[in-house]
Formats: sequence, C-alpha cells, structure tokens
Amino acid sequence: MTASLLARVADAGLRPLQLAGRTLLPIVQGGMGVGVSAHRLAGSVAAQGAVGTLSSVDLRRQHLDLMARTRGLPDDDTKKALIQDANQEALRREIAQARTLSQGRGLLAVNVMRAVSDYAASVTTALQAGIDAVVVGAGLPLDLPELAKDHPKAALVPILSDARGVALVLKKWERKQRLPDAIVIEHPNWAGGHLGAAKIGDLSDPRFDFETVLPAVRQLLRDAGVEGQVPLIAAGGLRRCEDLLRVQALGADAAQLGTAFVATEECDADEAFKRVLAEARDEDLVELTSVAGLPARAVRTPWLDKYLGAEARLQAVAQVKSRCTLAFDCLAQCGLRDGLKGWGQFCIDQRLAAALRGDVAKGLFFRGRGALPFGPRIATVRQLLERLLTPGVPLGTAPA
Repeated sequence: MTASLLARVADAGLRPLQLAGRTLLPIVQGGMGVGVSAHRLAGSVAAQGAVGTLSSVDLRRQHLDLMARTRGLPDDDTKKALIQDANQEALRREIAQARTLSQGRGLLAVNVMRAVSDYAASVTTALQAGIDAVVVGAGLPLDLPELAKDHPKAALVPILSDARGVALVLKKWERKQRLPDAIVIEHPNWAGGHLGAAKIGDLSDPRFDFETVLPAVRQLLRDAGVEGQVPLIAAGGLRRCEDLLRVQALGADAAQLGTAFVATEECDADEAFKRVLAEARDEDLVELTSVAGLPARAVRTPWLDKYLGAEARLQAVAQVKSRCTLAFDCLAQCGLRDGLKGWGQFCIDQRLAAALRGDVAKGLFFRGRGALPFGPRIATVRQLLERLLTPGVPLGTAPA
C-alpha cells in the first residue's frame, strides 16, 4: 500500500519527503493534545508511509488504570509527582503501541510543547523509548540539542512561524553542533491550537505568509551552507493536493495537517469531538488568549462563549495562587495559576480533557481554519492520504 501511495506522489507532480534517512509521503500529521493524536492515529498514519505524530500532553487520559492511580488524592506535591509519572508511563505505552501499528513503516514523531513543565522529561522519555523524531512547538526549543545529545539518530524538528525565529534557532543550535533535521513553518492565521504569534492582532501579519517565509528560510539555509539538508514542512490551511503543490513550489518539502486528521476513523478522540471539528465552519471559530499567553484558535462552544463574556472581569481580578488548583502544573507559566493579567484565566487541561470526551458544554475544541477535504464526513486515514495526493478534487466531496 505504501508503494502505491508513493506512486501517487510522483503522478501528482509532488516530491517525496526525505527525512531521517527515509523516503516518505510529503504529508505530516500534526500533534494534537490532549490525547487527540495518540497511538491509534499516529501509528495508522505512519503505517501508510507518512509521518504520524503523538502529542505528549497528559496522555494518561487514554489509560483507565493510570487515571485511577491519580484520582482521589490530596492536592499536594505527592499527587503532582504521581500525575507526572503516570504521564511519562502513558507516553512510553503510546509509543510502543504506535510502533506496533506502524509495522516499521513511515516515521513516528512525538510533539512536545516547550511551554509545558514536563517538557524536558517528555523529550527524554520519548528518546529513550526509541521515537524517530521529536517535534517541539509553543516556544523556542533552544535546549533541544542538549537534551537529545545521547540520541544522535533521532530527528529534531522545531515548529516556527517566521524567518526571524528560524535564524535564532539556527544560530543557537550551531553552537551545539546540531542542525534541525527539519523545520515546521506554521502559519498562525490558519493553524489551530496554540499559535506562533505574540498576540491575536499579529495573526494576519503578512510576514507569516508562506510566500514570504518559505523563500526567506531557504535563503537563510543557503547562506548557512546547509541548503538541501533541512527539509521545510509548511503547516496551516493546507487541505488539497493543489495546496501541497503550491507550498512545494515555494520551497517546502512537505505539508503538515492537524484538523483534517481529526476527521478520520482512526483519530483517538471521542466521536463527538470529531463531529464538532468536522462540522465547524470558519465563522464558528474564535481567537482567544490561552493560559500560556499565546493566541489560540478554537470552535465557539457554550463554555467558550461564557468564558469570553467573563474574561475581562476574570483578568482584572487575577491573582497568584499558592499552587495549581489541581496540584498539576501542566504549564511552566499559567495565566490562571500565576495570576498573569492578560493571559487566559481557565484550566486548559480540564477544558481539553472535556473536549477529548466529546463534552461540547464544557470542552475547548481547537481547530484550524478552512474547509476539510471531505467536508463534515469522517473518512479513514488511507482515504485522506489518497485524497491529498489526487489533484483536481473539490473540497467537501465524499470519499471515493
């Protein structure tokens, strides 16, 4: 099956992605937490010869025994340590299960947010578990080469949004004698979840346009004498084969998609979660400031409407708490816990966990902009990959 998809790559006029010594489909499944892209989705994508990505955030929620182990405890440092240990155990399990599903095909990655408190621990766990690649977003991973120094074969992939950020990473990593094995260039005006801009008003800044960023980054790589050694992966708003052709013509080697992979049978989220994202339109989306201080894009839900109506008041009375209200410091800095005015004043882990369960009344559902390949329909990973590699198919049409 993988060979037939690679043949579609050539027939469509696309180039395969060369990464970590492998020839892959030029399609990367983005990491989505909490628990949305776990072993079933990532392993199924990799099995087809593409890049499948696990999100490391709070994976214990995919394991009933680990949730039971961390339930009903006093809100103290012991509970915090048990939650952290459970999440690292869950990450090891998910990598092993994804590896079994992929059967050695494609490439398996783990996405770790730089902004989470377990960042270093999760990177180390993933590397020790034999992950093929570590992808880091939501912050500059300037220390990633040092964390991965004992794992030279693992690919290291930062997520950035403009040439300025790429230049900084290249400069800092050069001192550690390490190049990124690839770079994801994410357009914040189209992507979902945490976005790579300083504030909501910056999302539409033309400096983020692929027509600007991709040639500029190619020039940076050329000036550094490493052109051709660092593949570029464009992310945000890419839904059709023509989109892949466009970004490859601009200098990208592959496209990363997140929301489109939610609308698949293999996605690890609840069926109600899949329907919310598949049926949402651009007019249903709203930008907000997350608890990590970054802009974020989500589907308007009853909970989000209620929160946005109270946000100004909540921010005005924000104050430092002695500890996380759940004894679980999921973020290195949290607007709610740390009393940061102007940042989100809610527990993001609780809201994303509710979304994972499909709870529309209480959940926060991140989504990228743009229509999905099959419209509101749920397809298989295989059908999605075939559609993305077939030119001339209108968005929103049913799977063949």
